[in-house]
Amino acid sequence: MLEESEVLKLERQLCFPLYTASRLTTQCYQPILQELNLTYPQYLVMLVLWEKNNLSLSDIAQKLYLQSNTLTPLLKRMEELGLLTRIRSKQDERSICISLTEKGETLKTQAEQVPSKLMQQISLTKDEAIQLHTLLYKLIQGS
Repeated sequence: MLEESEVLKLERQLCFPLYTASRLTTQCYQPILQELNLTYPQYLVMLVLWEKNNLSLSDIAQKLYLQSNTLTPLLKRMEELGLLTRIRSKQDERSICISLTEKGETLKTQAEQVPSKLMQQISLTKDEAIQLHTLLYKLIQGS
């Protein structure tokens, strides 16, 4: 058991290395994604749509662990960039279907280089990256 004076030390907190690693990883993505003219949040949306196109706003929000009102301005901007379309469902007026445009679909080929470029920038072996990935998803799914 830790002494009370140790419990609140910054280096003892789980949240701090998670937050910092996330921020630093996102910074590593920035120059790589600049080549694709994507921001990191836009890249995440594209990953979801490249995996399965024609999804509802709520499906994308659920997959990214985000609120739909957080995604809406991001998707509007991506539509302006010609990467996707947003169309109201004829079956349910409240539902919006998100689909890739030809431009968005074509970007997938370029994006296939992103994971390997990122791995060149981070100081983890392939095995360490797999182990970290597994642990992070364990944490996410337990929340």
